[in-house]
Amino acid sequence: MALRDFFIALSENQLLNSAAQKYGLRMGAQSVVAGTSIPEVVQTIKELNRANISCTVDNLGEFVFEKSAATAAKNNILAVIQAIHDEQLDAHISLKPSQLGQDIDIDFCYENLKEVVALAHQYNIFVNFDMENYGRLHSSFDLLDKLHKEYNNVGTVIQAYFFESDENIEKYKDFRLRIVKGAYKEAEEVAYQSKADIDRNYLKLIEYHLLHGKFTSIATHDHNVINLVKQFVKQHNIPNDKFEFQMLYGFRKDMQLDLAHEGYNFCTYLPFGNDWYGYFMRRLAERPQNLALVTKQVFNKKTNTAIGLGVVAFALGRLSKKSK
Repeated sequence: MALRDFFIALSENQLLNSAAQKYGLRMGAQSVVAGTSIPEVVQTIKELNRANISCTVDNLGEFVFEKSAATAAKNNILAVIQAIHDEQLDAHISLKPSQLGQDIDIDFCYENLKEVVALAHQYNIFVNFDMENYGRLHSSFDLLDKLHKEYNNVGTVIQAYFFESDENIEKYKDFRLRIVKGAYKEAEEVAYQSKADIDRNYLKLIEYHLLHGKFTSIATHDHNVINLVKQFVKQHNIPNDKFEFQMLYGFRKDMQLDLAHEGYNFCTYLPFGNDWYGYFMRRLAERPQNLALVTKQVFNKKTNTAIGLGVVAFALGRLSKKSK
């Protein structure tokens, strides 16, 4: 848990995030971020589509406190949607309401979201609301509820570590949902703290939505969970068109290809952009095994992963100080 807390703290450091944007993907994140431009993302989607893998595209962005930044993010997401339509790609959108103004003005955020969802609806493209920390949870659900009154191409994420997720999985059973464990540090008053409790609830939520829900995206790199899900869907005669497995770009590439080859629906979560730092650190905090999954791609074989990532943080801090 100490290592997890360390990476979460790094993900929330605005100074390091700004330095990471300035110095691009030099620190190794290029292995798990699909480039910085829409043409690069389009090319990656085409490659994955050829392997029978669909994609959900995330325009990365953190610490959005100015309307101009939120508007720029919205315009970039609209451009991605247009590219998906023009190129006839098997892909949809994942977005964070905070990137579109949730922390600035909720009505402003809603109008931005509505513009995105409306264009996606016009092209029959799904939009998934990524969930963040507990402080934004309820307003995110409120925005989703309001948009769902007009559009049916929206869904969201249920985070297994929250106590209230048991209620939300039932409330949103008619939505397409991605089930995750959760990637933020949350208070013991609102969230499970132990891995065993989170894992137990994660499987319970997956099984509930597979049995009662509209469509389930099972987001995990854990082969044990994947094998349990395979057994569960077989035992309950759940057809393949009711669910998909989902993993992050750059993680367990062979397993992604294997699952697609086995005939399961598979979706790769495809982040892109310069604002990669917070995303990258949360992925490392999420699951200790993720450290091993990216070590060979990010550092040389003799580099200790934890030390290496600490060096990344230190280096970014030094670079940001020098640039002042």
